[in-house]
Amino acid sequence: MHISEIIRSDSPTFSFEFFPPKTAEAAETLYHTIRELESYEPNFVSVTYGAGGSTRDLTHDLVERIQRTTKLEPIPHLTCVCHNEEQIGAILARYARAAIGNILALGGDQPRDLAYDESRDSFQHAIDLVRFIRRFNESGAHPDRRGFGVGVAGFPEGHPATPNRLVEMDYLKAKVDAGADYMVTQLFFDNRDFFDFRERCTLAGIHVPIIAGIMPVTSINGLKRIAELAGGTRFPARLLRALQRCESDPEGVRRVGVHFALEQCHDLLDKNVAGIHFYTLNRSDATRIIFDSLGIPRRRKVPAPAV
Repeated sequence: MHISEIIRSDSPTFSFEFFPPKTAEAAETLYHTIRELESYEPNFVSVTYGAGGSTRDLTHDLVERIQRTTKLEPIPHLTCVCHNEEQIGAILARYARAAIGNILALGGDQPRDLAYDESRDSFQHAIDLVRFIRRFNESGAHPDRRGFGVGVAGFPEGHPATPNRLVEMDYLKAKVDAGADYMVTQLFFDNRDFFDFRERCTLAGIHVPIIAGIMPVTSINGLKRIAELAGGTRFPARLLRALQRCESDPEGVRRVGVHFALEQCHDLLDKNVAGIHFYTLNRSDATRIIFDSLGIPRRRKVPAPAV
């Protein structure tokens, strides 16, 4: 099913994100995590993508393994970085053969482990990738006559490459007008940023569902990693103060981080968020604690439409 249909039928949605493992041992650890979270019947799971690095093929393999061996709905990330049209077309054809229903189209981060010349990329921005996927859909190569559902990223605290927030919204609306069905946001720690972003989307004429990205802090090193992965993310003083009080106690740090994320989720649900997407860092503990604390029932099954 397309994610936009799932949201219409079963909102708010709950979903998880994984990143591809780099070793066989890590792959089995991740698969154990996926199996643990499968029992919660999330509406979908997403798999990140390192286009220029070693995880490129691992993403494809993991997405297909999830599709074959679980009841989960996998959504692969696809990025502009280090790709030409022929490569993207081949990836889309592979996913179509595997009956993958949705793609998350992203600009992507520049690779750190190899020389990179952006001018060689066929897709300079996510909107170019969205348009290409829509053209692929029109070719009839997907077993679902509608082709792939297409999602894009949203940035409640602002896109790091576009400091002009008015221009940023113009770019975002252009991605939606090009064919995006839904939006998943970058992680954030202050819900006011998300609600303001959601309202500005409405004012800009953007009316697709907006899924909120949440990442619980589970360690001080994890906090630093979040700051590195999501450049520009604001950490509220209230969160930092609570973490500082217990920074020498790893279990205390984890409890603080999970509690803070739980409060975020309660507030988002109270204010009618379309969905919550958990950035799991390939571990299930914190996400399972939040699910259980929210009292989320196992998801009801949504019948697939005729194709």
